[in-house]
This record gives sequence, C-alpha cells and structure tokens, in this order.
Amino acid sequence: MANDNFIIQTKNFSFFYGDQKVLEDININVKKESVTAVIGPSGCGKSTFLRSLNRMNDLIDNVRIEGHVLLDDKDIYSLDTDLINLRKKVGMVFQRPNPFPKSIFDNVAFGPRIHGQKNKKILNDIVEDSLVKAGLWKEVKNKLDKSAFNLSGGQQQRLCIARTLAIEPEVILMDEPASALDPASTQHIEDLIYKLKQNYTIIIVTHNMQQAARVSEYTGFFLVDEAGGSARMIEFGNTNKIFTKPKDRRTEDYITGRFG
Repeated sequence: MANDNFIIQTKNFSFFYGDQKVLEDININVKKESVTAVIGPSGCGKSTFLRSLNRMNDLIDNVRIEGHVLLDDKDIYSLDTDLINLRKKVGMVFQRPNPFPKSIFDNVAFGPRIHGQKNKKILNDIVEDSLVKAGLWKEVKNKLDKSAFNLSGGQQQRLCIARTLAIEPEVILMDEPASALDPASTQHIEDLIYKLKQNYTIIIVTHNMQQAARVSEYTGFFLVDEAGGSARMIEFGNTNKIFTKPKDRRTEDYITGRFG
C-alpha cells in the first residue's frame, strides 16, 4: 500500500559481505523533504546502509541483500531497476570532496551531459542554478573555467553538492559530508542542508552528535550486536526525543558518551 509521506522505506533489510551479515533486519521510513541522521559508533554499518539506498554497494564483489528497499514505493533491488536512473534520483555526497579534474563548470555540467543534455544555454542555466542552491555561485561565478582543484576544501564539497543537485535528485545521501572540513566550512554545509530540505530529502551519516541534533528531524541509532556481529537499528524516531528521552538504554549511553 502506497504511503505518500515516505519516499524511502526499508523492510526487513539485511546486507551481507559474502557469508558475513553486516546489517540485520533494518526497518526505516524516511519522510519526504526531511533530514534523517544515521548515528552510531565506527564500524556499525552506517555507510554500508547509506550506500544500500542507491545500490553503490553493487560495485563491491560478493555482496547480497535480503528484504526490500522501496523508493517511491518501488523496490530498488528488483531485476528491472535502471541503476543509472536510480542514481539520478538518489544522489550522493561523500566524506571527502571528490571533484573531477575538470573546470568548475564542467564538474556541475557533467551529470546533465551524461543524461543527454547538450543545449549550451540550458547547461549554463543548470550550472548557475545548482551553484546558487549550493551556496557557491557568488564565490565562483567569475572563474567557472578554472580547475575545481583551485577551490578550498569547503568550496570543493559545496561544488560536489552542486554537481549532485544538477541531476535533479529526489534524495541526497551524505556520508560524513563535513568530517574533513574546518568549523567555518562545516557551518556552511549545515546551513546548506537546512535550506535544501525544503526541496529534497536528505539522509546524513555523521559521527558528530551535535551536528545530528542541529540538522536533522529524525535520527536512527545503529549498533553492532556483539553476540551476532551484525548491526541493527536500535532506535529510530524524532531527533529531539532520541537525544532527550531515548527509549533504549544503549542509545542514551552512546549519546551521553559512555561508549563509542
């Protein structure tokens, strides 16, 4: 049964590297135009889960899944899924800025060109619009032909966000997007997330508890089951409640710094 409020749903989702179960029985409903944070100690499968949502893990040998991941009520792991179209709908921003060895303009225009856009005026408009949305236009508008490598780390990360926006995704996955940045650049990224959620659904993995509390409306806490060796989602809900009145003692222990 369709649910118009949720853009992504996982149902009894488990993930395996070979025979090793890494994620076990993850059930989550992600609301449209919201920010969901995924938190938990290192090695608890947060990034693996994130990459499962646009099948980036398919690039790794000998992986398999059980259960379902629905995007707009369609299972992205069904045999008829078009991976190129899936990754157009579900864009990704990585931990470290990874601009292409191209000009600023060509970085942002790359995706639209791959998807067949050749009209120069339309490409110009897409590039400007994406850079405006990423909060970078004023800083780079007079040097679009310069190498992306000339930008600072924080600018490069915003360029990567602009590159993602250029293909008009519905969902943006962010894997520790500010962990390699200085405090001022981190503030830029957090401000940007706040603005982008008006038009996009964002799922962010972060080790930074304060960041999760600041930018997200919903939070999921992942933890490895020491007995089984696979990660489960211990608790999911409204971020404010997770951080002030968690239902599970393990969530409280992690958030208050008793471990992790």
